[in-house]
Amino acid sequence: MDLNTTVERAQRLKKLHAEYKPLVLPTVWDVWSARTAAGAGFPALTIGSHPLADSRGAEDHEGQTFEEVLAAVGPIIAAVDVPVSVDLEAGYGQEPADLIAGLVEVGGAGLNLEDTVHSDGGRVRDTAEHADYIAGLRAAADKAGVPVWINGRTDLFLHADDPAAVLDEAIERLRAMERAGADSVYPVRIQDDDDLLTAVTGAVSIPVNSTAHPVKHDLDRFRRLGVGRVTYGPLLQLALTASMKDMLGPWAP
Repeated sequence: MDLNTTVERAQRLKKLHAEYKPLVLPTVWDVWSARTAAGAGFPALTIGSHPLADSRGAEDHEGQTFEEVLAAVGPIIAAVDVPVSVDLEAGYGQEPADLIAGLVEVGGAGLNLEDTVHSDGGRVRDTAEHADYIAGLRAAADKAGVPVWINGRTDLFLHADDPAAVLDEAIERLRAMERAGADSVYPVRIQDDDDLLTAVTGAVSIPVNSTAHPVKHDLDRFRRLGVGRVTYGPLLQLALTASMKDMLGPWAP
């Protein structure tokens, strides 16, 4: 994609985060789902690693190479006129500068970066290591002249038997990502816990991203809890899967 177009889309994505409280970015996985979501009126989208992998018969958790992901997301980004952010898992073993270069080349306006490194035994980066990686992404984006929106994700709540027990550590990590240059932060697994969501939204000054189910959750609730950004993860694709099974059921032999 033309660099000027990518810059314009990244600038638009930043503006949208300021205009919408919260900004809802439907999580898509192919050209059809992207065009459908954009056609429904959404001003920006995100591509999720899990639904993308499922759509390609691949495994999530870095079961695809970075090159394969870029080849898959490029046509999706090019098929719509709205900014698209891409879930890049833990970076596929790439240096931050290489990750940014690849994303910019295919026209990505933003990215999601998590701290569970599945390609390295599923280890979780510590707070400093994850913040350093995000700082590298910010420096590379600045050097490229593209204001890539960086959504810094932590899986601490996901890995904890008792999510409340790791709240302080998670907040420390979210704040470290903010200082490192993340534009928003994404603590996964707490979308159904009002107290934890309120705690994290009150702990940082940048938007907090929450996972949402497009049917079971309520947008006004997330707004009341201070959530600044909503994505669906794999839940939109899973909801459509259930609906498709219901529709096809009466026709099955």
